[in-house]
This record gives sequence, C-alpha cells and structure tokens, in this order.
Amino acid sequence: MAQHNLGTVVSFEFIRTVTKRRFWIGTLSVPIIIAVVFGLIFLSNSTTDTAAAAQKSAQFSISYTDASGLITAKDAALFGATSAVSPDAGIQAVQSGTVDAYFDYPAHPETTAVRVHGADKGIFENGKYAAVAQAMLTHAVEQRIGSPQLSALAAGKVQVETVTYDGTKESGGLGSVIPPLFFLVIFYGLIVLLAGQMLNSTLEEKENRVTEMILTTLKPRTLIAGKVIALFGIGLVQMLVFLSPVVIGRLFFPEALSLTALDLPPLILDPFRMTVGLLVLVGGFALFTTTLVAIGAVMPTAKEAGNFMGVMMALIFVPFYAVALVVSDPQSLIVQIFTYFPFSAPVTALLRNGFGSLSPLEAGIVIVILFVGAAVMLRLAVRLFQYGSISYTSKVNIRTALRAGSRHPAAEKPPDDNGPLKTDS
Repeated sequence: MAQHNLGTVVSFEFIRTVTKRRFWIGTLSVPIIIAVVFGLIFLSNSTTDTAAAAQKSAQFSISYTDASGLITAKDAALFGATSAVSPDAGIQAVQSGTVDAYFDYPAHPETTAVRVHGADKGIFENGKYAAVAQAMLTHAVEQRIGSPQLSALAAGKVQVETVTYDGTKESGGLGSVIPPLFFLVIFYGLIVLLAGQMLNSTLEEKENRVTEMILTTLKPRTLIAGKVIALFGIGLVQMLVFLSPVVIGRLFFPEALSLTALDLPPLILDPFRMTVGLLVLVGGFALFTTTLVAIGAVMPTAKEAGNFMGVMMALIFVPFYAVALVVSDPQSLIVQIFTYFPFSAPVTALLRNGFGSLSPLEAGIVIVILFVGAAVMLRLAVRLFQYGSISYTSKVNIRTALRAGSRHPAAEKPPDDNGPLKTDS
C-alpha cells in the first residue's frame, strides 16, 4: 500500500509540473537560447571569414612608395598598384580622388609601421586597405625567400602538438577537461530552473491548506519522498532537453559543430572522472532538493521562503569567486573548505574533477558527504513537514519540531495566529 501511495505521489507531482506551460517555457528557453547563440556565432564567423578574404582580394586603385626595396614592380602589378612619386604626392592623389589608396612602406617594416592612406568607405570597409597592404608585403617577402616552406616558417605558421604525461600515462590535456565540466553546466541549469519548484513542492499544499486532508491518507515520509523522486524525474527531463541542441547539431550539422571548427582538441572521456562527475551531480542535486524541500516545510509562505532560497543560490556561486585558486592551488585552505562544505562541495568538486585535481580519496569523501547530507536533509524535511504541516501562518520552530520526534503533529500542534489549536476530546 505504501509503495502504491509513493507511486501515486510521484506520478501526480511529475505530471502536475510537466503539464504546466511555464515549465516548458523555462525549460525550452535554455536550448533555444543556446541554439540562437551558436547560430549567431556560426554566422558571425562565416561572415567575418568571408569579409576578411574579400578584403585581401579587394580591387581598388593603389599607389605606393617603398623605402625598404622589398616590393618589386612585378609584385605590385599583381595587386594593380603603381609607384607614387613621393609620399606627399601619394597622399594628395588620395585626397583628390585620383586613387583609392596609398601605401607608404618604411625602410624597416619589421620595426616601423606601414602607413596606409585611403578614401573613407565606412569603418568596416576601410579595413580592406590594411589587409591588401599586408598582403602585398607578405607576397613580396615570400618571393624574396623563394621557398614556400621557409615562408611558412618565417610567418610562424608552425603546428605544435604538446603531449604531457602523468607518470607513465599520457594525460588528455584540454580534451579531457571539457567532458567532466559538462556536469557542472548541467548542475547549474537544473538548480537555477528547478529551485523554485523544489521550494514550492511543500508550500503549495500548506498555502492551499490541504495538508491535513492529504496526511489522513499518506504518511509524511511517503509524501516527501514522492516529491523528491518526482523532482529527480523532472530534472532528468530538463537535462535531456538541455542536451537536445548538441544532439540535433551533431546529427544534422556535424561540420558546423565539429571540434576542428571550434579549434578544440579531440575530447577524451576518462571513465573515472566521468563517473565521479555523474555521482557528484546526482548527490549535489539531491542535497539541494531535500534542503529546499525542508525550507518549504518550515516556512508558511513562498514569500518568506524566498529569502532562504537566495542564500542557497548564493552558496553554489561562492566557489566561482575563488575559481582561479581552485584551478591553480587546489590544496589551499579555502579550496579545501569549499570542497568539503556540503553546499559548496558540488561546484568545487566538479571544477576540480574537470581539471584533474580531485584525487580518488577526495572524490569518495565528497560523494559520501553529499549523499549522507541528502539523506539527513530528507529525514529532517519529513520531520519538519510532519510537525509543521498545519502551521499555516507561522514559521515552524525547528527545535520544537526535532524534540517532538516522530509524534503525530496532532499531539502537539503549533500555535496559529488565531490562538492555540484545540483537539476534540
């Protein structure tokens, strides 16, 4: 019977939430925003590359002087450039509209800037003058060197691959850092979007004053456990929705979302770090869920509970104020405190796990802290809800609730604004 009641609570809470319009508006807004941002970045990069290529090959009239002697008449002819009598004559030709641009190459272009003068075509199109001036000089230097290989080396076009070792094992570098950090992104997304739902999961019944009626058919433990399990299911739905843009992009636009296009190394999935990341994500989510449910059980209204939710949200962002220290000196005192303090542990541990500074022993301790903390908070939430379920207008006294133990709240009902509640003899 208890199992049947638990299933009823889970299905009711889950369906009640996922059938609300505001749930889908909030959930779908994340992948839509991600898709729009990636789309704009892709279009911007494509436009920028096209514009840069067009600027280098732009056709306009050019005159030049070259004190360095690097540019020959043959080199200049490829760009349609003609020699000017003097710098002053070149500038006057631009001002009079005889030519579109004049390039003044100094005797030592490696230390002195090339001066470019051109007719104003707008802030964006004016960039073509510098692009062509650079292209002319580069072409001339390549011809002087006479070797494409030496030209590429002289221009610094050298690919360097760095391989690092952790003992005798090759480490993954940036490619092994990115996958575990996805768990941190998911954690933030779930907490930010579901925090209000976690807090209101017990407040709705209290504000509607139906908790007494509900508790005549359900045990407080069954009700609270059902709500927590339903929140996990809702979080899973949101996590799948968050990942949908990546999955769709990889299936239908693989080239646009390829790692080579983003200049990223191949991703390496370390089984240990991925497992730790998943366990910390689940444990941290469970801890915050049960804590917010417990806060909801204590407070009489959502307005009063909102202040405590602000504190909880602040706790998950505190580690980011020390993110540089988390990455550079993970053994420092403040980072150790953040690692083992339950409400800052998820973010700190996920950061350290991503960057490979969380040892197996530390990971095990953090995971135990999170799951034990979640279990303790679940038990506390049940007791607070059991005692404060009929405290509609005043906050529950936590000490009194804990002293009351598992006695039914009817045995010791908290006072209301209308005076002490009386029971029938």
